[in-house]
Amino acid sequence: MYKVGITGGIGSGKTTVCKVFEVLGIPVFYADTVAKEIMVRDELLIEGIKTTFGKESYFEDGKLNNKHIASIVFNNEAELAKLNALVHPAVFRAFDLWEVQISAEVPYTLKEAALLFESESYKMVDTTILVTAPLQIKLDRVVARDGVSAEQVKARMDKQLSDEEKIKMANHFIVNDEEHSIIEQVLALHKVFLNTAINLKLPQ
Repeated sequence: MYKVGITGGIGSGKTTVCKVFEVLGIPVFYADTVAKEIMVRDELLIEGIKTTFGKESYFEDGKLNNKHIASIVFNNEAELAKLNALVHPAVFRAFDLWEVQISAEVPYTLKEAALLFESESYKMVDTTILVTAPLQIKLDRVVARDGVSAEQVKARMDKQLSDEEKIKMANHFIVNDEEHSIIEQVLALHKVFLNTAINLKLPQ
């Protein structure tokens, strides 16, 4: 199975791009959404979080105590690294299982992850897409979407690799600047990925 990873900074619009791929029939694994789900479903992960951050990390009904976790990892890189070291492997396991379940049905799959490069999960895919957008557009999008200040958005952006750093690592690019057509860019990459996936299945 040919696997494509897709990422982009906050406000880049990578989810919008993924929706276009889904219209084309390509399934998307949303790593960040799955991470939230397995933090209350994956027994191994739950036990690890309780051991590392205390039993109060979960309420009696099994729901995650987000406030407790945030109070520990917010602005504390060492503690955040501990959390990521628990969550990322669990997401990797979920991705592997998901791939097995759909591998025979589609030519290729897409893995969407905000921290594709930071978590090194790009090593689990065959090629990568980076969605980019001008800083001001990204700021405007997130401020409007989340109802937060530009300063708060910038603080969140500072916790991720910059586009300049990601550009050095990515294989393909989609510019989401409200001037270039997203659909045309996705269709072009879709054609590339289909051809690659077909060639990989041909006898050598």
